[in-house]
Amino acid sequence: MPPLPSSVASAARKQLVRGEHIVASDTRRDLRNLRESLRLLVLVVVVAAAMGVAAWAFLASLDAVGAFRDANRIIFLGLPVVGVATAWLYRTYGKGAARGNNLVIDSTLANATVPLRMAPFTFVCSVATHLVGGSAGREGTAVQIGGTIASTVSRLLHLTGRDHQDLMLSGISAAFGAVFGTPLAGTFFGMEMCFVGKLHYNAGIYCLVASFVGDMVSRALGTTHAAYAIAEVPALEPATVLMVVGAAVIFGLMARLFSFAIRTVKRFWASRITNYLTAALLGSLLVLGAYVVLNAYSYAGLSTWLVTSGLEGSTSLIDPFMKLLMTALTLGAGFQGGEVTPLFGIGASLGGWLGTVLSTEPSFMAALGLLGVFGAALNVPITTIMLGIDLFGGNAVAYFVIVSFVSYLVAGHRGVYPAQRIIMPKRRSLDADENLTVDEAIERHRNETEAS
Repeated sequence: MPPLPSSVASAARKQLVRGEHIVASDTRRDLRNLRESLRLLVLVVVVAAAMGVAAWAFLASLDAVGAFRDANRIIFLGLPVVGVATAWLYRTYGKGAARGNNLVIDSTLANATVPLRMAPFTFVCSVATHLVGGSAGREGTAVQIGGTIASTVSRLLHLTGRDHQDLMLSGISAAFGAVFGTPLAGTFFGMEMCFVGKLHYNAGIYCLVASFVGDMVSRALGTTHAAYAIAEVPALEPATVLMVVGAAVIFGLMARLFSFAIRTVKRFWASRITNYLTAALLGSLLVLGAYVVLNAYSYAGLSTWLVTSGLEGSTSLIDPFMKLLMTALTLGAGFQGGEVTPLFGIGASLGGWLGTVLSTEPSFMAALGLLGVFGAALNVPITTIMLGIDLFGGNAVAYFVIVSFVSYLVAGHRGVYPAQRIIMPKRRSLDADENLTVDEAIERHRNETEAS
């Protein structure tokens, strides 16, 4: 075989050298990315483990004060004291911590400062809220604690850009996974909570690790979670699908009503009473009065019995509306706590009632109601599907998907997190809301309505 011409051989050598340089450059870049990713992953594990410990302590505290409250109804008289003390504490020493989950969202997306005091403030005040009978949940407190831990670590290590954002989203995932014992849902909640119409895939592996680590640590310390099951999943037939779509519309409307009620109560006290302590006192007295007049004591605290009763088909139409009323009055008055557990109870009790009315398996409709109201109120459709798998297994996953997306669309650009950024509007008619926050979108719609 004749030798290659010198020009061809020279070109081949240059190409080989160039290829070696490319491979070497890619290898260095990959190793650098791996080193940085492993460094962040270590921080994620630290944050998630700390959140797991905090979740265990928080849930144990809620169990203790809930049992004491149920055995000593007179403790409800402490509602005004806790309401006023909470308002004074946050106004005097809060440094913006009163914005709660919305501050966590802003810190994630705009690097706003989350004060370290947010975690102990929300822990103590949420436990106090449940002690005296406030109708609230636990997710808000958990997310604020997880956000505070992540923000503090980020600030100490001077993280910026994507590293800061990914760590914050991981803290959110760890909080949700640990406090509800739902690691799949927790994974996607961190990726989805800050946005409407977007999943933050870049943080996926970190959120996955954080949610599972947080849940495992919390369980290892003794946390237990209720087990739920759907007694019978109907076949995927046109009539059943049509029934589920109709129910999902109702669940989406209920979620919209929930968000509207809390927002309305907050606006009422802020616009009518100039002195914040007076507003807190009157709001607390209204909550107490509602308990007494309506004999609504069973709707205090987490009211997890609503989920169990809904699955059994033993709830009435009064139950979801009573829980909605007491939660709106509680959170609207400024008490600390979350929205998710009340949403579970509202959705499950409404779904269970629908199941009995429609002569279908109540546990099936209660499960769909729990998921639909939750997902529509928080604008997290993918998290909703994963939550269904975490809580009820995968046999009804087709129905979880239907309910998740239908209720999400019906709820529109509303939600319990005003700071959520609308990345992809839900419908073409809402395109003008793109890049607004949920709060800004609501105000835009209100101004348009008043102008017309």
